[in-house]
Amino acid sequence: MSNSEAGGPATAPASSVQAASSAQAASSVEAASSVQSVDRAVAILEILARDGEAGVTDVARELGVHKSTASRLLAALDRRELVTQDTARGKFRLGVGIVRLAGAASARLDVVQESRPVCRALAQQAGETVNLAILSGRDALYLDQAAGPAALSPNHWAGRRIPLHATSDGKVLLAYLPEDELAASLVPPLARFTERTVTAVAEFPALLAEVRRRGFAAAVDEFEAGLTAVAAPVRNAEGTVIASISASGPSFRIPAGRVPALAAAVRRAADEISRRLGWPAR
Repeated sequence: MSNSEAGGPATAPASSVQAASSAQAASSVEAASSVQSVDRAVAILEILARDGEAGVTDVARELGVHKSTASRLLAALDRRELVTQDTARGKFRLGVGIVRLAGAASARLDVVQESRPVCRALAQQAGETVNLAILSGRDALYLDQAAGPAALSPNHWAGRRIPLHATSDGKVLLAYLPEDELAASLVPPLARFTERTVTAVAEFPALLAEVRRRGFAAAVDEFEAGLTAVAAPVRNAEGTVIASISASGPSFRIPAGRVPALAAAVRRAADEISRRLGWPAR
């Protein structure tokens, strides 16, 4: 009589156990192989950063791998423009993709570092929550936040992505985009968050022209009912708008009559951050 017939624990067939063990082992090998490939790819970038350029044979020798493996890794990096090959000499060097990544990282670090004391000062002055945001695809990516004394339980925006059309920060970031990038950032249907969210793409040209004219954007109950925010553009040394700074709080605490004064304070803060990034003061 079997265990199951006697009421004892059922034992899985040996073939099933072996299959499960084999699958687990294969998964572990695949994961280890992926990590090894990433490690080797990073090592190639370090070699090129150190030596300036290197051929497939040089890379294979230093990594201790076959030339075909080095060639595949270099081809993958080339597709991402992280390396580029001099076809006449066959040597590889770092590509423009590295510059883009480094520039993005540097810009984010610089704008957060230079804006933090300004954001804190504005939060204390206005008594509201102050946020710093940048463009990230079709979203505003919030990088930093400072809470004012009146913000007892502020929303934690840092690290969040919010659709551009529904916030004051998003409107500022949209207002200074080239036409082709603007069209790509406002692809219908636009999500409706409250009854006051602007979802008609045709309304945005006039709305964004007004943002540029006034130098700030406002959003009243558009992303969250009962939330009002005012934002202004932050520029880099070349005058390009790279971020926005906003002050937000409950709509009952920021009525229409308070918006102009709050907007003036936010614009001054934006100008100060821009000055710290190299843009001449107005």
